[in-house]
Amino acid sequence: MMLDEKTKKYFENPRKLVEVKTDDEFNLHLTFDNGEVRIYNMQKELEGVFAVLKDKNRFQSAFIDEFGNVAWDIDASIDSSQHWENRIDICKDALYMDSIPAR
Repeated sequence: MMLDEKTKKYFENPRKLVEVKTDDEFNLHLTFDNGEVRIYNMQKELEGVFAVLKDKNRFQSAFIDEFGNVAWDIDASIDSSQHWENRIDICKDALYMDSIPAR
């Protein structure tokens, strides 16, 4: 499979996610290891497995998981390390490539 130029360029120097914050507009504010801050809007993705994140309190519980991706535990009372189906996540690489620079 051939990678497009944008993807190829990104993977020459992939970024590490160091911080994630949320807002009331369903945006993820992502800070990467090079100091770059990018914004990823999730409004159009709040269906299917991500439908549970329509609850703003649940959306705001976003964190960086042990793999460096943005994740949410569906039920905070369940240990996701024991029950993997309790966690949903988005790959940090996709977040970087599909987000826009913050102003």
